[in-house]
Amino acid sequence: MVRFGLTVVRHGETRFNKEKILQGQGVDEPLSATGFRQADAAGSFLSNVKFTHVFSSDLLRAKQTAAAILGKNRFCKDMEIKYDARLRERKYGVAEGRPLADLKAMAKDAGEQCPSFTPSGGETLDEVWERAREFFEFLCQLAVELEQKEHGKPGAPGRSSGTSGEQFVFPWTNHCSEAETGSEGGGSSTVLDANILVVSHGAYMRNWIGYFVSDLNCTLPENLTKSQLSSVSPNTGVSHFIVKLENGNLLKPKITCVCLNQDSHL
Repeated sequence: MVRFGLTVVRHGETRFNKEKILQGQGVDEPLSATGFRQADAAGSFLSNVKFTHVFSSDLLRAKQTAAAILGKNRFCKDMEIKYDARLRERKYGVAEGRPLADLKAMAKDAGEQCPSFTPSGGETLDEVWERAREFFEFLCQLAVELEQKEHGKPGAPGRSSGTSGEQFVFPWTNHCSEAETGSEGGGSSTVLDANILVVSHGAYMRNWIGYFVSDLNCTLPENLTKSQLSSVSPNTGVSHFIVKLENGNLLKPKITCVCLNQDSHL
């Protein structure tokens, strides 16, 4: 079995976030002072997690957040961040750079509801969904190749869990309903083939999680409400998933959501 951890973080606050102005892909606004503090707080929260890979949207607000998170990490300060356009925010076309209220007015005039409404020049939800699906399948393939490579090493004992008992220590271990993570000080460590950090955007992440739940039957925490599931993550909200691929089968991943859009670090 191939198993990997996936931690997804929304970028920190920008001035336009605070002013409720749509950024999408065309407005590449940097983090505000508050946004940098949030990113540092998320980094401190994740400082004991040893990631094997870090991916970020190539938009500035996400890149700055990813760099701040790694800057606080005990293990990964010098890890290369790989920027991927598939992680960009939803494109809002003519609505970018305009208040959210304008998008709602456009939708009303068209007889549609946000967020399903697509402004002129924007991306449909199906197009965002497809980007999310393609990127997730890329991550699954990456984990499978890592596991195969590990098995191919002479004298390899099996799936690698790293050499350190503190390798995959998550701050939300006590909230995990499944025995996926080792107890701190218990002499055990999480057995993962990869441990991946992804930094992205609010609307994109909501679509990605929708894909997990609707298409892949992701197991959710028992106390999660429907409104929490459909809401946009707060800035630097953290979601964590464990993904299992039985016999390396990329078509039927089993996904467990450990936490969704949690912001206890703020």
